[in-house]
Amino acid sequence: MIRLYYDFHIHSCLSPCGDDDMTVNNIAGMAKIKGLDIIALTDHNSLRNCPSFFKACERLNIIPIAGTELTTSEEIHMVCLFESLLDGYNFSVELDNYRSKIKNRPEIFGNQYILNDIDEIVGTEQYLLPNATSLSLEAAYNLVISHNGVCFPAHADKESNGIISILGIFPDKPEFNCIELSKRVNPKDFLDKNPVLKSKIILQNSDAHSLNDISEAENYIELDIPERSGSGEKRKGLFGYLKGKL
Repeated sequence: MIRLYYDFHIHSCLSPCGDDDMTVNNIAGMAKIKGLDIIALTDHNSLRNCPSFFKACERLNIIPIAGTELTTSEEIHMVCLFESLLDGYNFSVELDNYRSKIKNRPEIFGNQYILNDIDEIVGTEQYLLPNATSLSLEAAYNLVISHNGVCFPAHADKESNGIISILGIFPDKPEFNCIELSKRVNPKDFLDKNPVLKSKIILQNSDAHSLNDISEAENYIELDIPERSGSGEKRKGLFGYLKGKL
């Protein structure tokens, strides 16, 4: 049995809402300082900083997860995580077909920087990332699953872009194994008000847009795998757990 301290919802400077100092190395360094074992990069509707993020994390012996915060056509935010960088890349190629191509205005919305693994700016994303895609909740779920990923509603307790606030209920379909709650909410209080969700895996992530927002080593997942397992085995065990297979 091993315990992994996590944060599965972090934005880099690719997201216009992310601070410019949310570089891949700064994120990895802060996660190391805070004692996290495994973290995911989840910029809005893009995984373009994930390759450099992987290199930054691996240098510090932190397990990186490729991810994105997808906005569905209903304006629901959904965290999407992928078991490998290649799975994430293939997903991002398809996701690009469903994005709304409205040009970003950095002076209004913020910069959208693409970085290499030493934090140099190597490009910018010209189209505004947080806009809703044309994917419905169910279509987005199916696309993630088809790329060996796992997804769950982001900050389900919030009114802004939260699944319950937008739909009025938590739907039976798609069959999410997990839900994310923001750090501000007490999970027990939330589940007492929403007992239908008591069977779900509850994840509390930071949704960090600044370095100080990244989670402390408070939330963890326990996996029934050997203590000396390598990062590949830990990643595989994590996804088995999130998919309800362990």
